[in-house]
Amino acid sequence: MQEGAGLSTQQTKDIVVVGAGQAAAQAAQSLRAGGYSGSLTIVGDESALPYQRPPLSKAYMKGEFDEERLYFKPAAWYKDQKIEVLLGTQATGIDRAARRVLLGHGGHLPYDALIIATGSRPRPMPTPGADLEGVHDLRTLADVERMRPQMVAGRRIVIIGAGYIGLEAAAVARQMDLEVTVIEMAPRVLARVTSPAISEFYTAEHRRQGVTILTSTLVSKLEGSAGKVSAAVLADGTRIPADMVLAGIGILPNEELARDAGIACSNGILVDRDARTSDPLVFAAGDCASRPLVHYGRTGRLESVHNAIEQGKLAAAAILGQPRPAEDCPWFWSDQYDLKLQIAGLSQDYDTLVVRGDPAARKFAVFYLRNGTLIAVDAVNSPPEFLASKKLIMSGAKLAPDVLSDTSTPMKDIAAQAAA
Repeated sequence: MQEGAGLSTQQTKDIVVVGAGQAAAQAAQSLRAGGYSGSLTIVGDESALPYQRPPLSKAYMKGEFDEERLYFKPAAWYKDQKIEVLLGTQATGIDRAARRVLLGHGGHLPYDALIIATGSRPRPMPTPGADLEGVHDLRTLADVERMRPQMVAGRRIVIIGAGYIGLEAAAVARQMDLEVTVIEMAPRVLARVTSPAISEFYTAEHRRQGVTILTSTLVSKLEGSAGKVSAAVLADGTRIPADMVLAGIGILPNEELARDAGIACSNGILVDRDARTSDPLVFAAGDCASRPLVHYGRTGRLESVHNAIEQGKLAAAAILGQPRPAEDCPWFWSDQYDLKLQIAGLSQDYDTLVVRGDPAARKFAVFYLRNGTLIAVDAVNSPPEFLASKKLIMSGAKLAPDVLSDTSTPMKDIAAQAAA
């Protein structure tokens, strides 16, 4: 990858963005805001304008959010900005030599710069019966439209996977008075992304709300009647009746378009700090990209709104030859019931865990340190801890555990002292 190499803005007349999610919308907006006035085309395989995905498993599923509110911008904005949006259109290949994107209907789009923002897709469930009617993924607007008519009080939903999507959907389903069972093969919920302290808190909360949570549990098959799912059968033979099943077992990056074109990939499309791939005219942003994690000295994929927005801005700036935008520390959030979990940083490989506040009060934070340096925080209903920690993580602050746990000192004062 050719980090720092710029494109000639005088020669950049055609920019194509493949994908129509958060990263794509941000890249297009940043290109226009940055002064690019040439041809700009977004290619999306869904029929809807670029939209927000986080509300799908929360407010939109509950019917509290109209579809129009999901859209980043209305159709008129794209028209005003002279951005062509090709919806329901599949990009099938990249001809790098001819600099063009091949489309499913047989046409093609020329490009001087290309941004791949193809996102990710649900990991397929290898379980027999996964193709029965009533078995769902939760990734797109169409997925939710298929699910919502079945989200009826008293019906039974089995959710396979206890990550953020699974637990958010469980919370919504309980709020809609469905009977909810969550099945997780790992020993605890959220095992891939957080500590036992947070896992235990959310397990207790969901059980208090009436969710049945089964950990260290495998589903051997899904049973059906007349082609429709009727039960999940566990490895020990236990049969759990189900009117619908939601699979939430992770996602896979949509890297095939780049990989088939000979662009370097490894669990995502490999990019440099400017979102540039191994081809200097091709950029990648969002869930599909594996990027340098500058605050952690390694590379990896980030599945978050923050990452999509930031990489969309980085790609646009690099194409326009403008200074690289600031790179924030990673951050995420999850809404479940009346609990807002805000995460800053990445907690993997921590060696010290500090709890600030009382989990029983439903307002607390868990800090993660490595060699005395703050690397992440999970803040539950605690915005000050989240906001202060973002800055502390980015500055590489070293903090004593007893200082962090002392709730008599406001978090902003701890941050100020660390910066002094």
